[in-house]
Amino acid sequence: MDPMTPVHSAGVLLTIAAVAVAVLLFLIIKLRMHAFIALVLISFVTAIAAGIPMADVARVAISFFSSTLGSVALLVGLGAMVGRVLEVTGGAQVLADTLINRFGEQRASFALGVAALLFGVPIFFDAGLVVFLPIIFSVARRFGGSILLYAIPAAGAFAAMHAIVPPHPGPVTAATELGGSIGLTMLIGLPVAFIAWYVGVYLFTKVYAGKIMVPINDNVLRGSLSGEASDLDDGEDDQRAEDLAAGRAEVAPPAFGLVLGILLMPVILIAFNTGIDTLRKAGTLPEDGVVLDTLSFIGQTPVALLITLLVATYTLGRRRNSLATLETILNDALAPICAIILITGAGGMFGGVLRYSGIGTALSESLDAMGMPLIVAAFVIATALRVAQGSATVALVTTSGLLSAGVAAEGLSDLKIVCLVLAIAAGSTVLSHVNDSGFWLVSRFFGMDVKTTLRTWTVMETTLGLTIFVIALLMWFVVP
Repeated sequence: MDPMTPVHSAGVLLTIAAVAVAVLLFLIIKLRMHAFIALVLISFVTAIAAGIPMADVARVAISFFSSTLGSVALLVGLGAMVGRVLEVTGGAQVLADTLINRFGEQRASFALGVAALLFGVPIFFDAGLVVFLPIIFSVARRFGGSILLYAIPAAGAFAAMHAIVPPHPGPVTAATELGGSIGLTMLIGLPVAFIAWYVGVYLFTKVYAGKIMVPINDNVLRGSLSGEASDLDDGEDDQRAEDLAAGRAEVAPPAFGLVLGILLMPVILIAFNTGIDTLRKAGTLPEDGVVLDTLSFIGQTPVALLITLLVATYTLGRRRNSLATLETILNDALAPICAIILITGAGGMFGGVLRYSGIGTALSESLDAMGMPLIVAAFVIATALRVAQGSATVALVTTSGLLSAGVAAEGLSDLKIVCLVLAIAAGSTVLSHVNDSGFWLVSRFFGMDVKTTLRTWTVMETTLGLTIFVIALLMWFVVP
């Protein structure tokens, strides 16, 4: 949808944007309004204030809401189903046990983090952390030392994947809003997530966090597994650990090779599409061809995830569960993601209104006048939103909406857009503190007081985010 002709000056439009964001933060932080409701309300109010005709406000807002969901809902839903099938069939336990046995006692925390990185491809931060809790405590009891030596690498791995790599909703929405390639974001995001995790999480743990003695508290573990209420990151619901344990008890554990193959399958398939598209643009491959078109088709992100889900379902789930049980497993995967899908859709609505009204263009022009590069602005804006309201996903979708008009005007390449997505993800990761529900999730699960959580988790999230931003900044000056 083409932007309308602005009815206000750039200064007025920027003032409207600033007030809109301030009111949004007030509604979420002070009035405790649900982020979905707050985003929808602010989208309508901003549209009216910016001069969009009253008769068109609902139509414009809903069109951007639906276009965002068209990209986000399908990918997030399929990814969540893949994660759930792996979860209940014991894939996480097999993955962690195998890697720990191969890496040995001295690198147990590294192996646990790598397992969490792999398992974090399809599964959200909170669900992954709950699934890994018994594994983390088991490894800590086996090898001894502070629980943080094993907890921080695993939790940091889930945080990195949640912020950077599709099909997680934040990076999917950011790539969509900025007009980038979701598949390319995933392919580049995976190695960036590993590097950022190794530097910002694993080394940080070895040098500092792992030396802070936090004893294993079995009461904490039992309390966590009993389904006590907890506030989860970005409004996602907790996965009840009793259900996980029951699901794993009913099935034989899968082979490590099968679990690893399923986790890598969407990456390999997406690489087909990205590689073929790149070679076609370079003139190396012909534009037409049934085989190439087929490989390109199966490598499109939703198709790749659907194929992966079918393979996971019938190699892991179908052979070990009845059709009725399998249906329940897949249904259980969808319930926790409803809130986050609605939040991302509403964030797309807000971003669309900003673009359509001309606010996004005014912002990009003001950033140019200040001499602030887009890559730096992406990090700064996302950081401000993250610190102010706590939610990484809200920071991601709001920042990408604010910058989308400027990105479109610049005509950036897909690689440059990936750099911007990484910079936004970096800003949405740093400085997790008491207004972030993930902060309290980690604090409660691992038996830390607020001071210790600030010294460890908050600092780790900041080193992780800064590492992501440094990588994005270096790429920005290298890629075409």
